[in-house]
Amino acid sequence: MEIKKTASAGTMESSDIMITVAKPEQAGITVHLTSSVEKQFGKQIKAVIAECARRMGVTDADITAVDQGALDCVIKARTETALYRSADSTDYHWEA
Repeated sequence: MEIKKTASAGTMESSDIMITVAKPEQAGITVHLTSSVEKQFGKQIKAVIAECARRMGVTDADITAVDQGALDCVIKARTETALYRSADSTDYHWEA
């Protein structure tokens, strides 16, 4: 999946996360995280986002996440949606 434009998904509400995906400045997947629980859960949040991107076939992306206490399932859903939007793709393959 190729990133074509900047796109986002999510809100800044409590228990949600705002994911923004942009064309990368360098090769690879880069995840920038801002979270009040970054010290406790930052590595896990970044891992969920990066794994979701790799699973969708993304090799290069600049991903920014602003977390408000989202659960992993919310993080995955927001990341997938932002990636589909940034790739201008409607070829959805949602997990069962």
